[in-house]
Amino acid sequence: MPVWCCRCSLAGHFRNYSDSETEGDIFNSLVQYFGDSLGRKVKGMPLVEETSLLEDSSVTLPVVIIGNGPSGICLSYMLSGYRPYLSSEAIHPNTILHGKLEEARHLSIVDQDLEYLCEGLEGRSSNPVAVLFDTLLHPDADFGYDYPSVLHWKLEQHHYIPHIVLGKGPPGGAWHNMEGSMLTISFGNWMELPGLKFKDWVSSKRRNLKGDRVMPEEIARYYKHYVNVMGLQKNFRENTYITSVSRLYRDQDDNDGQDRAISTKHLQIEKSKFVKRNWEIRGYQRTADDSHVPFCLFAENVALATGTLDSPAHLEVEGEDFPFVFHSMPEFGAAVNRGRLHGKVDPVLIVGSGLTAADAVLCAYNSNIPVIHAFRRRVTDPSLIFKQLPKKLYPEYHKVYHMMCTQLYSVDSNLSDYTSFPEHHVLSFKSDMKCILQSVSGLKKIFKLSAAVVLIGSHPNLSFLKEQGCYLGHNSSQPITCKGNPVEIDAYTYECVKEANLFALGPLVGDNFVRFLKGGALGVTRCLATRQKKKQRLFVERGGGDGVA
Repeated sequence: MPVWCCRCSLAGHFRNYSDSETEGDIFNSLVQYFGDSLGRKVKGMPLVEETSLLEDSSVTLPVVIIGNGPSGICLSYMLSGYRPYLSSEAIHPNTILHGKLEEARHLSIVDQDLEYLCEGLEGRSSNPVAVLFDTLLHPDADFGYDYPSVLHWKLEQHHYIPHIVLGKGPPGGAWHNMEGSMLTISFGNWMELPGLKFKDWVSSKRRNLKGDRVMPEEIARYYKHYVNVMGLQKNFRENTYITSVSRLYRDQDDNDGQDRAISTKHLQIEKSKFVKRNWEIRGYQRTADDSHVPFCLFAENVALATGTLDSPAHLEVEGEDFPFVFHSMPEFGAAVNRGRLHGKVDPVLIVGSGLTAADAVLCAYNSNIPVIHAFRRRVTDPSLIFKQLPKKLYPEYHKVYHMMCTQLYSVDSNLSDYTSFPEHHVLSFKSDMKCILQSVSGLKKIFKLSAAVVLIGSHPNLSFLKEQGCYLGHNSSQPITCKGNPVEIDAYTYECVKEANLFALGPLVGDNFVRFLKGGALGVTRCLATRQKKKQRLFVERGGGDGVA
């Protein structure tokens, strides 16, 4: 199998494409991005191997996207030149927003002032661009309306920004690993990506479309199909594992023009001496025979779209590693589907108060498995996710919340098919499948279990970044989490506040729902497109010389 990416040459990055037109298209886009003189350099560069040294360190990939879930797919779509415009017949129900859109109807949304458009908008995301893009794609969705999008999309190939998307599995990311027995949290049309209606796609795949909620495996197939039908597949590489993403620096006193990795200690001592340059991305690709092919890429910009499902959070209590304690919905769902828990008298303990924990409650409850549901918060806590979900749209989750509020544990009554333990935490698990719960008042209770499911969130795997990526968060002393400590970004560009030319989107910045993560793609694309225009203007002003703008 050929090495798909080599040490530094852009010609090498795409060298193994069998379609000569693809190489030609990519070369043309490089000329547009860098200018003609650098394009000639790229065209003339030989293919180099992993061990070769970089001869022209200015030749780098403009963007590398890490993660091929819906965040990475949507960003690739927009970087490929797809642009959203206000439809000619569209009238947005928000009259103020519609008036702003009319002011620049001739411009794509990417070319407009996002901060101006976001003013006054409110929604279920803390990121204003996410709220803006969601209301353009799904106007008044939170009020139960199914209004059509006010946008239409055009492919403008001159806006293509060369990029590559790296993922561990097929396009769709973690959706390919989700338990197939559960319905998705969002309506099908909220899971869709721009330009391909989910309902149109799914209606061609199955005859009976009952309701708007769909199975995760359908969503996974949709995302994989989307990449192909939109012509994005040339940008995607599967079975890739990232081991290192580091910043290269250039010594201002050096005359050889080489970028180098500088130790943190050296950098701190002589910080003013070094200039930040490009990113170096190292990793390996797993082949069909399970061998590992190493690669090294260079990029001007890196976009983190990894999601946060890599590492389930643990309670860190005694006995948590016993085999009857699960830490993911797929594990628990598989045990239920195999019949391991049917007919058990002892209850299943479910720990957590989020939607995944609610999924586990529904899974067990609907399978006639008794449930003990323990969580640290009060049932009246305004931050509970159930408070943010309209009852009309999410009746099953409000059923769980109703049980959490009404079927409370009492010392005077026996356990029922569902028993709620608010303001409780797990002290320990025992080898005889018993569990000790403790209330906020200190009262301890012991229960015999048939299984336990700990669903208290998850952490992204950012081990390829320095400090595991913690330095990028609002609280640099804590791991990155979707809710408690997301990556700190500029609200309109999604660029990391603490690291220039590094972007983050999706769950890493708190947008856990697909309907909102698309705003990240808009913010990043606008930022990169604006910088590209500035680079091209500077290139023209310099007379199109051999220097790199």
